Amino acid sequence: MVSNFNTFFTKALDKNNSKIYFILIAVGMLFFLITPNGYAIPSFARQTGLSCNYCHYAYPELTSFGRMFKLNGYTMTNIETLQAVSPDSERTNLSILNSLPVSAMIMTSFSSVSKATPGASSYAAELPDQISLFLSGEITPKIGAYLQFTYDPTAGTFGLDMVDIRYASHTTLGGNDLLYGLTLNNNPSIQDVWNTTPVWGFPYAAPGATPAPTASTLLQAAPGNEAGLGVYALYDKLIYAEVSFYHSAIQGASYPADSTWTGTIKGVSPYWRLAIQHQWKDQYLEVGTFGLSSSMYPSGITGLTDRFTDIGFDAQYEKTNDNGGSWIFHGTYITEKQNLDATFDAGGSANASNNLNSLKLDLTYNFPDYAALSAGYFTMSGSSDAGLYAPGDVTGSLNGEPNSAGEILQLTFMPWMNTQFALQYTMYNTFNGGGSNYDGSGRNASDNNSLYLLGWLLF
Repeated sequence: MVSNFNTFFTKALDKNNSKIYFILIAVGMLFFLITPNGYAIPSFARQTGLSCNYCHYAYPELTSFGRMFKLNGYTMTNIETLQAVSPDSERTNLSILNSLPVSAMIMTSFSSVSKATPGASSYAAELPDQISLFLSGEITPKIGAYLQFTYDPTAGTFGLDMVDIRYASHTTLGGNDLLYGLTLNNNPSIQDVWNTTPVWGFPYAAPGATPAPTASTLLQAAPGNEAGLGVYALYDKLIYAEVSFYHSAIQGASYPADSTWTGTIKGVSPYWRLAIQHQWKDQYLEVGTFGLSSSMYPSGITGLTDRFTDIGFDAQYEKTNDNGGSWIFHGTYITEKQNLDATFDAGGSANASNNLNSLKLDLTYNFPDYAALSAGYFTMSGSSDAGLYAPGDVTGSLNGEPNSAGEILQLTFMPWMNTQFALQYTMYNTFNGGGSNYDGSGRNASDNNSLYLLGWLLF
């Protein structure tokens, strides 16, 4: 029996039979759909005593309640805490959770590309696709944290992924509530509460084993190896403003910074965020802007630098129906100005200055309890540069242009609030500057179309 199964499984993974594999998994997901509904219990759910749907539509999409929970420093609790009172001043000088706020995540996936890249398979099965541990929750009544440690199967390493440590409090200004706080984090937009900025934007998971466009703005490509300190405020639950400053804090490198470092920030990089929001009975709207300005040494810590200035605009709209379903729309536009003094001087670019423009739109309908259907559109365009975007197999550009565009369709099943199964298809109309023979080696944009099957579990 085992031998027969292994034989069938091997055939299913063959390029000509990979569709069988997807059909079998889809049937398996439908089986999960008819199982009883339940509640997710990761760190924050355990701390608050609330099910995941209070903070999320489908994780990681935040509801209005979830946004306020994050802005308040992850400190809301609905369980008994351990407390100590000073005998002299009767001041409470200890208040911590009864148990360590630990949770875990595992992702496993199967991906397939329309045409295999030279010398590689057209499909990839990843177990794990990702494994993460979280230490997340209240530290003191006004300080909380979101810490994520992740195993990367490609590098074969386990290390720090996301950090957001917050202090939050309230006061009154002009008769209205003013929420204010500090955030210590390791990547611009990790601290953001909207699903429009790069860290939390759609798609929330994507295949890592299929070709991806080469060009990306600095905000979208930030690797999470910075140390940033920021101050933020939300006035009358209407106007949000934040200013943060970042410096390089590369993991796995020597300290202090020396000639072995790459992509090092010179001085500090300011990040800003301004948003206006309003909540009606069954609708929500946010419009805002954000940006990052950074001077960076391509290598080492001396000499010429490249300067990147990113300015973004975003909008988020939510509509809840009477049947419990919801519509969610996200729109994000980022324009980047590049002054490439260091790269141009070293012969790495044909131009001393360039620009990039990124547009992303997505619309999701969350069915009551079980499923979500999403559609997204993305485009990247910018200056032609034969140095940055040279011809080459798969990742090159025949005409030296960074332009890429396409659509993403995704069907998500959620048999439990802490369990997702997603089927995602990405279609490219343009890839690295062209539709046909874009790399100069005969590859077409549609050859990079990909199918991605994902299992995503939190516990």
